[in-house]
Amino acid sequence: MATDELSSKLNRRLQIEEGEHDPVALDGAHENGAHEKAATSSADSELGAKLQRRGELNEGVGEHHQPSMKVFNPYTEFKEFSRKQIKDMEKMFKQYDIEKDNFIDLMELKLMMEKLEAPQTHLGLKNMIKEVDEDFDGKLSFREFLLIFRKAAAGELAEDSGLHALARLSEIDVSTEGVKGAKSFFEAKVQAINDSNRFEAEIRQEQEDKKRQAEERKKKQAAFKELKSAFK
Repeated sequence: MATDELSSKLNRRLQIEEGEHDPVALDGAHENGAHEKAATSSADSELGAKLQRRGELNEGVGEHHQPSMKVFNPYTEFKEFSRKQIKDMEKMFKQYDIEKDNFIDLMELKLMMEKLEAPQTHLGLKNMIKEVDEDFDGKLSFREFLLIFRKAAAGELAEDSGLHALARLSEIDVSTEGVKGAKSFFEAKVQAINDSNRFEAEIRQEQEDKKRQAEERKKKQAAFKELKSAFK
């Protein structure tokens, strides 16, 4: 039986070489070819979608969405504010970030404005976010929240706008001299040095406050232990 099978295979090979029969691909090879064809088709489709998107952006049809900036250093980017001012803004931001996702969405902004006794319409709230929403995600990151106070300090907010009301009613003093009003390069340089010294002084003050609080806690613990030992 093995001899007959071998003879049949040899005969089949001769017929293929003479052109009498077309070779038939094995099932595995056929499946691999199908998978490769599907993968190529998928890649072509994805590339086509990207090219189409790029064309829309170039023609101004689509909107470019930048990723939200979640990690940044507010003390270096917003040098016009003191550390205390930024910490006050951060405290306020976290107070109204109800979902604790590092964003203030439309409903959280609605609650904030109601608490500040300056309620806004739905359209008014959307316009407030839109004015500082740099990544077009429809909500406020902490950096975008700081932009509100930067615009307020620079006088760039309309007095009848929701953002102006937010900054005015927040009880956060954003007055700052900055270096914009410096009359010369040398005055600006002196101002920059003063800002640097102020920054370092604020850090030292924070460290001293923490040290003093730690010492006060130790004294209270020692007094408590002494009082407790008196009752033994």
